[in-house]
Amino acid sequence: MKSPLGKLLNIFGEGEMRRNARAIRLYAAFLIVIILLYTTLFQLIMVQVEGQSHSWVTAVYWTLVTMSTLGFGDVTFSSDIGRLFSLAVLISGILLLLVVLPFTFIRFFYSPWLEAQLQGRAPRKVPTNVRDHVIIARYDAIAAGLIERLRASQIPYYVVESDPETAGNLLSQGVSVINGELDNRTTYEDLQVQQARLLFANCKDTTNTNITLTVREVSDDVPIISIAEQEDSIDILELSGSTHVLPLKVRLGEYLANRVSAIGEMDIIGNFRELRVAEVSVRNTPLANLTVSDTRLRERTGLNVVGIWHRGRLTPAFPQTLISNDSILVVAGLSKQLDSLNTVLNIRSHDRTSVMVIGAGTIGRVATRALKEQGVSVQLVERNPDKKERLKDMADHVVIGNANDLNVLKRAGLNDVSAVLLTTNDDAINVYLTVYCRRLKPDLRIASRVTHDRNLEAVYRAGADFVLSYMSLGVESVMSRIEGHEPLILGEGIELFEMKLPASLENKTLAETRIASRTGLSLVAVQKSDKLVTRFSASMQLIAGDQLSMLGSLEQRKKFAEIFD
Repeated sequence: MKSPLGKLLNIFGEGEMRRNARAIRLYAAFLIVIILLYTTLFQLIMVQVEGQSHSWVTAVYWTLVTMSTLGFGDVTFSSDIGRLFSLAVLISGILLLLVVLPFTFIRFFYSPWLEAQLQGRAPRKVPTNVRDHVIIARYDAIAAGLIERLRASQIPYYVVESDPETAGNLLSQGVSVINGELDNRTTYEDLQVQQARLLFANCKDTTNTNITLTVREVSDDVPIISIAEQEDSIDILELSGSTHVLPLKVRLGEYLANRVSAIGEMDIIGNFRELRVAEVSVRNTPLANLTVSDTRLRERTGLNVVGIWHRGRLTPAFPQTLISNDSILVVAGLSKQLDSLNTVLNIRSHDRTSVMVIGAGTIGRVATRALKEQGVSVQLVERNPDKKERLKDMADHVVIGNANDLNVLKRAGLNDVSAVLLTTNDDAINVYLTVYCRRLKPDLRIASRVTHDRNLEAVYRAGADFVLSYMSLGVESVMSRIEGHEPLILGEGIELFEMKLPASLENKTLAETRIASRTGLSLVAVQKSDKLVTRFSASMQLIAGDQLSMLGSLEQRKKFAEIFD
């Protein structure tokens, strides 16, 4: 392994660093010339004006002491010419040694050395004993969210980064990174791809195709999950060797369409092991204005009410929690139990008039198509007049104009629609339109996408009922493949996960654990040996080896680990 000095000598021998070395040499030569000039002038003035004789060592000594502003005062001039010369040496010394020299050192020497250190920090190989790790093709928003989930599940991962400096910076941030080229077979051999749990290709479609073909030269059976930005790329990525292709924009549009259309009926979100998870709108049902215990849903159907959505907030379902008319219940249980809920509540499809979709980008068009397939009337609002011709057959009614104009919304039928779906890629516009639509029609169901996670809270505060981002959908889609279940999109930042019972909770009853009140997590099911228990009481005892299925956010999961682990 080369020493830092050796690395520095190497980088000074090429490219911009060679020019840096030349600048350092020129400055050093100029400084030496100035010192020699001042030394010579010192001797001349001392002999010709002062009448003193000093050695050349003393002359160099005086020059350096004066230029560096130390000024010991043991060798001085008494004449005006000598003192003027001293001032000139002093001022030039301040500029050359106290200003220019530090800048030159930092710019042309220290910075390249530090960069060499950073470049040398990122490894190029993973240990040969690493197994069941996840390989991520690049670091982006989805990768950042995925890494958080992988850490929570204690699954090793490695991010590939081709730029040594960027790789070094990621490493300093605590990211497990490998420096290598994505189109180089050696990179994946060094990553032990044959022993990996899966590879996540999250680059552009063309790059993902290249990654897949390169990986398949090394391993034929490692699972590869690729993101497809365009629908046309799905077949190409599958043919190149991707095991699973995620057209996230298409999925995002479909999920938003399902959520905005689930009014007055049960919406099956997905499966988790043997469990089925669904959402039930409380509006116009006998559950409105009752507490969770008063509904007696567990006794009547065997289902667990695991959470309650209200204006974008998912809260645990405590027995005393009041269910308002605007609430949406999250229930979990077996298929037959969900069927019995339909019977008990007499849930049937709501007579939906129409849904307004604002924004006709990729996500808006996909959502419109999905809604039409469900038999929902769609009013589409788009401000770009160039899209009018290709949109006219897509929706029942297309209005061209700015959605923040009340006349445009009225022409689109705001007074008649039961829900609004916001699909613009500008979060500020989505926040504004959420507030606007909520005030114009308080009983609307509003679903929105967000581009940046930092705006999630703002959209919810504005009054949205459901918000989902591209990043969260990508993270959940990949994690569901890793954990071996169908994607379960409950909401932004909410997940359903399994966890082995901590030793601190062994031989305690559910009432004694106080999991919900202490962490905010909702217990969905308990796996006891070969039996999945979904109908449990506060007196049920937890024993070693039990697996807990819980619902909540990553922060709540971390809090659970802090308290009970």
